[in-house]
Amino acid sequence: MSLSGKKSFLPILLMFFIVVLAFFNPSLPSDGTEYEYNGADVAWMLASTALVLIMTPGLAYFYGGMVKKKNVISTMLQSFICMAVVAVIWVVFGFSLVFGSSVGGIIGDPTTYFMFNGVLDGQPWGGAPTIPFTLFAMYQLKFAIITPALITGAFAERIKFTSYVLFIGLFFVFIYAPLAHATWHPDGILFKMGVLDFAGGTVVHMSAGLTALASAIYLKQGKDFKEHTPARITYVLLGTGMLWFGWFGFNAGSAFGASQLAATALATTSTASGAAALTYIFFDAARGVKPSAMGVCIGVVVGLVAITPAAGFVTVPHSLVIGAVAAIVSRLVIDWRTKSKLDDTLDVFPSHGVGGMVGMLLTGVFAHQSINSAVESNGLFFGETSLFVAHVIGLIGATVFTLVMAFILLKLTDTVTPLRVTDEEEEIGLDLSQHGEKL
Repeated sequence: MSLSGKKSFLPILLMFFIVVLAFFNPSLPSDGTEYEYNGADVAWMLASTALVLIMTPGLAYFYGGMVKKKNVISTMLQSFICMAVVAVIWVVFGFSLVFGSSVGGIIGDPTTYFMFNGVLDGQPWGGAPTIPFTLFAMYQLKFAIITPALITGAFAERIKFTSYVLFIGLFFVFIYAPLAHATWHPDGILFKMGVLDFAGGTVVHMSAGLTALASAIYLKQGKDFKEHTPARITYVLLGTGMLWFGWFGFNAGSAFGASQLAATALATTSTASGAAALTYIFFDAARGVKPSAMGVCIGVVVGLVAITPAAGFVTVPHSLVIGAVAAIVSRLVIDWRTKSKLDDTLDVFPSHGVGGMVGMLLTGVFAHQSINSAVESNGLFFGETSLFVAHVIGLIGATVFTLVMAFILLKLTDTVTPLRVTDEEEEIGLDLSQHGEKL
């Protein structure tokens, strides 16, 4: 087969249009009000923003090491390209969709901060009053970047790159932005229900994990469904280390300041991930399975996922419970997936989707006002029910919304440009067939 690409002018015309928009919309800051910031908080949030961004290359190594050698570059690039695609959308209208003036508690008005108008000189966000609004916007961008990248593990080794780029753009606009707005905006419907999501259990992991499930179902099985040989376990270990490192910015950074709450989130993140890693391999050992590097890495990530919604709402001992429970539940779902006909290549749904669900529910069990005053009603463990009920309702609503929208977007993308590579392209590998490169 020919490895030369087909000519396509639409993408460059779209980029040219965005450049023209930027040329005529410089969004200059006004000479108006100056705000007082806390230097320590600004420094911590600058560092946290960088930490969250390093998670996406970390994810690239994590996923890249798990696939076959002929698909390593393509899999890693699918994570890297998110840093470009989402960043551009974010400036044009993406930030507005998430944090702009609320439209029915479901989505933000895309014109609120169009082309970042009013961001450079904007009043600090209510939940982050001691840092510049620009810094808040950039920190939130990193969450929006990694979320579509998480999905890629579900359809690794069988999706066209050009179709994937279109799909992640649609995913951001129609799934991520509504969920993030509903959960994190003060006028969002989930926020008003009392749903707590400290750093993205619902917004990031459930949205990505459930979209991954829909993608695996829609794209069906790959040619070598049952023959899965990881290319580089060392890449997986390296990627896990980068994710673990960056996750402290992900969770502790969500305190939006150098504070006791940030320290608490850092502590719960450390302990939940450790508990999950141990529980994962100990659970395997109890069933006669050798402790593996892959098992430790998956356990770490499951623990990080599960503690994400709870990190700033629960005690350190309870974070151990969350990590351990999530590890067992996710491991059992991985076992089920392995025996089924579902080709979720890198078990994104069992790890991120299920891990996020467990974390969301257990936040409703263990959250307490003494950890964070944002908790209006304590968790089920402390004898109160309203928070847990809100989380159950929120989980069901977010699940139904994400799955329905994901199938619609997959069908739409597939209609515009086929999602699946051809059998021949899959056989030679996506590195060569999609990019003309190889290890």
